Amino acid sequence: MEQSAQQARQLDHLASTPTPGPAPSPFAAFGMPGLGGPAPAAPPEPRPILELEGEEYEDELDALSDWVDDFLMPVYGAEVTTAAPWCLQWQEHDDVVAWLHALWLAYQQHKDPEAGLSGLFVWHRDFLTHALAAIRAPGGPLSACMTSPDRPAHRLLPGPPPSARTEKTNTAVTDPPGLGEPGEPAS
Repeated sequence: MEQSAQQARQLDHLASTPTPGPAPSPFAAFGMPGLGGPAPAAPPEPRPILELEGEEYEDELDALSDWVDDFLMPVYGAEVTTAAPWCLQWQEHDDVVAWLHALWLAYQQHKDPEAGLSGLFVWHRDFLTHALAAIRAPGGPLSACMTSPDRPAHRLLPGPPPSARTEKTNTAVTDPPGLGEPGEPAS
């Protein structure tokens, strides 16, 4: 009878509406999220490397360079050819830095245990193949650089000229209306 009464009290307690506020958890001491422990600190939001400045940019570029030079190129670099150029000074090619940084961020995400057993396969299929094909394309950003390991070369190709809209804005700023050359009448 006593056991039956105790079970009835437990059922009543479990069926009652919870009291407002966090209830103490037997797991709180272990810091387990969702079990009454403190929530883990959120990782910092990744930012594209070209949005960083100063020391923050330099630190990120150093870490990226370590990954590219010590892991990516030795494992996936294959040989340098006219069909797959490379540049030993790739850090000076902003577009290549942006591509490689995005590839590195994706690598970090997909090697995490939370990505599951197929995480790295997804990284290879969806990120690595496409990024390296774009970076090392015969007409890509490194096409004017090294195409033979025996002849190291580095050359930044010029980008497109500014748009007509940018040209109009720059002209308007340097030549305000009503101010012509000396000796010319103002309009």
